[in-house]
Amino acid sequence: MTTASLDQPNGVQNHAGELPITNNTATSSSTTVKSSSKKLTLIPLIFLIYFEVAGGPYGEEPAVKAAGPLFAILGFLIFPFIWSVPEALITAELSTAYPGNGGFVIWADRAFGSFWGSLMGTWKFLSGVINIAAFPAMCIDYLEKIFPVFGSGLPRKMAILVSTLLLSFLNYTGLNIVGYASVALGLISLSPFILMSLIAIPKIHPHRWISLGQKGVKKDWNLFFNTLFWNLNFWDNVSTMAGEVDKPQKTFPLGLLYAVIFTCLGYIIPLIAVTGAISVDQNEWETGFMATAAEMISGKWLKIWLEIGAIAGKWLKYWVEVGAVLSVIGLYEAQLSSCAYQILGMANIGVVPKSFGTRSKWFNTPWVGILLSTLIALAVSYMNFADIIASVNFLYSLGMLLEFASFLWLRRKMPKIKRPYKVPLPMAGLLIMCLVPSGFLLYVMFVARKTVYLVSALLTVVGIAWYFLMKLCRSKKWIKFEKRKEEEEDKVEEEEENHG
Repeated sequence: MTTASLDQPNGVQNHAGELPITNNTATSSSTTVKSSSKKLTLIPLIFLIYFEVAGGPYGEEPAVKAAGPLFAILGFLIFPFIWSVPEALITAELSTAYPGNGGFVIWADRAFGSFWGSLMGTWKFLSGVINIAAFPAMCIDYLEKIFPVFGSGLPRKMAILVSTLLLSFLNYTGLNIVGYASVALGLISLSPFILMSLIAIPKIHPHRWISLGQKGVKKDWNLFFNTLFWNLNFWDNVSTMAGEVDKPQKTFPLGLLYAVIFTCLGYIIPLIAVTGAISVDQNEWETGFMATAAEMISGKWLKIWLEIGAIAGKWLKYWVEVGAVLSVIGLYEAQLSSCAYQILGMANIGVVPKSFGTRSKWFNTPWVGILLSTLIALAVSYMNFADIIASVNFLYSLGMLLEFASFLWLRRKMPKIKRPYKVPLPMAGLLIMCLVPSGFLLYVMFVARKTVYLVSALLTVVGIAWYFLMKLCRSKKWIKFEKRKEEEEDKVEEEEENHG
């Protein structure tokens, strides 16, 4: 969606190619709503981005198992500069140039047309919504350690159902509420790692940081790079909510900058502390090992006060586990918001029916997008979806390649459009910036299994079929769609550039 494709009372271009900003009180995808909801400010935005990407150092442990402490530390120091920073820079530039809901769908649509915008929406939506399906199950896995009844059978299924519905209802109450909840969840979930890192300082032996791993343990580079990739990914997800951000041209670049710093420190500090303080069998560095490491480092009881004022946990290990649950909740809320507002944005530019963009009369949230994402996530959460997860990761990689191409093409196609934030590189520099992470994406796709190729191809075919079905429905006027205005806008932009 370009924001000029919204029916707004002041929806006119006041600069060559500059597009008006989406507002909360009137969208073309819903009836007019008098909303008192506030837009996202800087601090909630930082934590929403943080939970889109990370949610804490949970899950970084396999990097040590795969390649040893030195490569793990170097990976989390270097990889952000070749992957996270380019993705964040692209998101900052395009989200401020096109500050409306829909994000990467808008960019592909504006660069290459409605077909590629729709396909981008399919790839990113499927990868996002199936990804969030895992989070309620992860919450139950942690609770199972306290309440074994959730281990299997009907209690587990009911627990997943209830937790999914409750978390989705929180999302329904408003993005601003989700934003401030993310601040609280982020601070609480990170606090045990801050404490653990401080306790670890006198126990650190620096020579452990340069270990290449145990003798006889073979390097697993596939696991290593995948761990880095998925722990430092999804910076662009927040772009789908650009229309809900206060002063996005200023707030977005700052939010992404602080979130990159915050996320990278959140990974590297606990990793340096734990690898330097303890020496264990390399194969013990499975996902969740940080909780065991916390117990090994602390070795004594700690009284932890949570937001509700109650004492929680006996050991630092339990505090880390509580933090893991809160982190998973934050991840679910942030990524569900991204999926729901992506659907809203796609409705606003006419990629999906107008009804898909309907907002709640009470909270002004995209309830249809939230409902659709929740139902798909629930369905997938009860499936054995290992191959599906691998396949949607493949689809996400396809989407990122399209995103890089859209970024470069928009720079070339619309060089004079107003960009409140602009990546300070010439075209050659931008090409190099995009080629490096693109090479990594191609590597990840190349090593995928045949099953992944098959499932990804089938899901892509479904996306293509969806596009032509929507095109037929539009031509036959079976379903109401928003009017597409980008052709008229491009003509205006071309005329203004010619006169300029």
